[in-house]
Amino acid sequence: MEIAFSIAGARRLIGGRDGRVGLVPTMGNLHDGHLALVRACRAACDVCVVSIFVNPTQFGPNEDLESYPRTLEADLALLDAEGADIVFKPSVAEMYPDGQKDHVKVTVPGLNDILCGKSRPVHFDGVATVVAKLFNIVRPQQAFFGEKDWQQLTVIRRMARQLDMPVEVIGVPTVREPSGLAMSSRNGYLTEQERERASLLYKTLMSVKSGLEDDLRTQMSSGAEGRGYAKLVQAGFDVEYLEVLDADRLRRTTKDTTHWRILAAARLGKARLIDNVGLER
Repeated sequence: MEIAFSIAGARRLIGGRDGRVGLVPTMGNLHDGHLALVRACRAACDVCVVSIFVNPTQFGPNEDLESYPRTLEADLALLDAEGADIVFKPSVAEMYPDGQKDHVKVTVPGLNDILCGKSRPVHFDGVATVVAKLFNIVRPQQAFFGEKDWQQLTVIRRMARQLDMPVEVIGVPTVREPSGLAMSSRNGYLTEQERERASLLYKTLMSVKSGLEDDLRTQMSSGAEGRGYAKLVQAGFDVEYLEVLDADRLRRTTKDTTHWRILAAARLGKARLIDNVGLER
């Protein structure tokens, strides 16, 4: 495994490898969810590139940029064991040489200000901008993202399609703990007691899914979405949203919808948790 700390160094290392290039963008503090992306990349591509960059432009005021866990030594050991070929670990100055304020921003209208974008208004512009830069630096044929953040995956897919980027954006199923809790770097903010309760988020989404499946069979509305929201509030979650949307457009479903996504975001203690499950007609 080789490591590049500069854009020029990353391009040189990638240019020295033959075959299909895959990219796994991360912010480090790796867990099994990230490693599943690496495995998917290695299975599909000849060269597996993993970026580690805590991107400041996707953090808003009073968010956890400074406290976000950074575990580079452990991350590199995990990636080496998984067979990653190249790790790109740039500095903020390397990625934003003219400063963050005066940097070009990539915006994906219609997706950046809904769901998580309501409470994190700069987040998806920052995500789209840094991923566009990574696509330009690495020039992958495929890039791998977790389905846990379905909105992020949708943003990146639309960006790549509308900007004619020659990269296939692959979604990898969410990796979960035995309790059902979706793996996330921010799970480390949960206390032991909160961690047990956090599994209710996934269980509630699955309950909503079951109710919607009943709705499809009976052609009647059971109010599953509202009951799921109330269930989370009763369990002590500070719920930002629980919505059932068209999976591809992240808009309200219609009679023609065939793919649904049930998405939720809620705070529990210091942790902000997101999760989603899919449903097909």
